[in-house]
Amino acid sequence: MRREVDLVVPVKTLDRAKTRLLGAADHGLGDPTAHAALALALALDTITAATKAVRQVVAVTSDPAVVAELRALGIESLPGPDGLNPALHHAAAVLRTRDPHSVIGALQADLPALKPDDLTAALEAAADQRAFCPDRQGTGTTLLLSAPGHPLSPHFGLGSAEAHQASGAIPLLGPWHSLRTDVDTPEDLTLATTLGLGPRTSALLPVCH
Repeated sequence: MRREVDLVVPVKTLDRAKTRLLGAADHGLGDPTAHAALALALALDTITAATKAVRQVVAVTSDPAVVAELRALGIESLPGPDGLNPALHHAAAVLRTRDPHSVIGALQADLPALKPDDLTAALEAAADQRAFCPDRQGTGTTLLLSAPGHPLSPHFGLGSAEAHQASGAIPLLGPWHSLRTDVDTPEDLTLATTLGLGPRTSALLPVCH
């Protein structure tokens, strides 16, 4: 069931995204085209899964290729300022003008195994409180939620889980493995594969392995 939540997903330009995965798409060759295809697949699988659990997903990106792919899927994208937190502030402000009372969330774009049921469970556990879901290491943040009608107040970056908790967000610690498994390294990609990748990332597996 879709929740009345609007999610923002920041997507870097494909040439700057997921640099630690360079070579994962082509047996270590590091071809920029193959890498861009993998970075795009991660984001599109994440966004597509999220659309099944929330009212709306809006991407923040300045990459024309990402914008075109999202448009084909009927997903809105917004330009934003440089920097993750400023981009999230900007997008959240745009969404807040559309619905002053909504829950706004920020979801990382590297969750290719994301299951809509896991996202739904986390949203329900938040119970309209400002909350965050830490990554599987417990140091980063994969999902941040505002309270209804209140600011998102993102603090992404090194040690974001601690920063979000210190800012008053409650941690969401349920067994939502697909929501907590972000992909930064080839090892992360292997782990996400065991959870079941989305179709776009999965389609690259014959050239990833």
